[in-house]
Amino acid sequence: MSELVPGGNTPLPDGALTVRVPGPFDVSALITDDGGRVRGDGDFVFYNQPSAPGARLHGDTLTVDPQRLRPGATRVTVVVSPAEPGTPLIRLPAPTLHAAAPGGRPLARFTPPRPGQETVLLLAEIYRRGGSWKLRALGQGYADGLAGLARDFGVDVLDEPQVRPRSATREAPGGRASAPTPASPPTPPPSRPTAPAAPRAGTWPESSTPPLPPARSHSPDPDGFLGLVNSARAAAGSEPVALDARLTSAARAHAAAMASAGRLGVEGGDGLSLYQRVTAAGYTYLTVGEHLVSGPRTPAEFVQYCLSEEQPGRTLRDPAFLHAGLAYVGDGRSGDVYWTALWARPLTPGDLARTAAEVVARTNRERAGAGLPPLATDPVLATAAQAHSADMVARAFYSHTSPEGSQPWDRAAAAGARRRSVGENIACGQRSPAEVVDGWMNSPGHRANILKPEFTHIGIGLAGGGPAGMYWTQLFGA
Repeated sequence: MSELVPGGNTPLPDGALTVRVPGPFDVSALITDDGGRVRGDGDFVFYNQPSAPGARLHGDTLTVDPQRLRPGATRVTVVVSPAEPGTPLIRLPAPTLHAAAPGGRPLARFTPPRPGQETVLLLAEIYRRGGSWKLRALGQGYADGLAGLARDFGVDVLDEPQVRPRSATREAPGGRASAPTPASPPTPPPSRPTAPAAPRAGTWPESSTPPLPPARSHSPDPDGFLGLVNSARAAAGSEPVALDARLTSAARAHAAAMASAGRLGVEGGDGLSLYQRVTAAGYTYLTVGEHLVSGPRTPAEFVQYCLSEEQPGRTLRDPAFLHAGLAYVGDGRSGDVYWTALWARPLTPGDLARTAAEVVARTNRERAGAGLPPLATDPVLATAAQAHSADMVARAFYSHTSPEGSQPWDRAAAAGARRRSVGENIACGQRSPAEVVDGWMNSPGHRANILKPEFTHIGIGLAGGGPAGMYWTQLFGA
């Protein structure tokens, strides 16, 4: 049985998967396609609507048969909330997911990091990758409760507007810029009244939606934000970005964590980094950028701030990014408003191969400059390198030695390599092949590995999502 960590996954056998979350929780599920959006009320499975094609809820147990899901469905997100509406999850035991294969064989278990004041938790997702299905651990909380969750998955939630607090100016620590904070943030327009009848398509049932607490998180008007961003990107010759529900979820959680801690930072007061939130939300990225800001009143002011500064403007216009997510949270104590914008490109097999090839090419240019022959790519070394980068992300460590004590040569041998000698370079935080190779060349020990005459082969691994963002591994062999 696998013990999963946030962002970790395990392949699923054929047949129906059983997911159980014991305790004082309501279990529900959202069935979506690759875009992360529901098609209507038939895509919800919850206590008042316990079944949908391929999914059935009975008490604390959800059964999912991926092959019987509706056409086009590629993802089932498992959600837990307190059985007593409005109760913060921090007051309850940590929910533990138990997954079982057909016949009841234990398959995986996942206990997320201790939730905070959130009232909803995305616990896990069942998703299709190629022709197979996998289970991924998430552990992503929602400060906005079921209403915020529903909005991010394309549900029209009808609730009363909330007046957010006035704000004061805050300087961003660590050199991050900030803009003047609002005198009075905009109030959402009043919602249309509805009868408490059966839910219409795309609307979360009112009985499942607790009232929004004041001075909590709220996502800005996505249409207004996206239009402003893509107008600036078009002027720079970059392709438009699309809003992604998973990035919005991660942005919302991080803005809430910054507001709770009363400071800007890549790591929130709960100890989780922004990058960990992105992968916990189910978004596996090749590259990611962020804006962490306090001050703007509206999406227009936020975008104007980004465009007024060189580095933030370069991130907003970066042609590498395909998706975006934005959220802000008001701190009820100080009145400050904390914004998080995420920009990302999803990891695909093609992009992974191209990025690894660029690292090899840059490494070989450095060797050529020193009069050395190029290194040949070794698929076995690449497998071991990729596994080490992914392991550092999944278990949040950064070392040549794994938590079990394995060394680079142990991992290479376990992957099937038969090399006389093995060397390894690792790095974290760099966002591109150019950055990481330059960093290695500026470090005497790493440079020595790259320019070691005896080495003849190389494998590259890279994975994003740990505390430092991107984790890189070069594995050399002779």
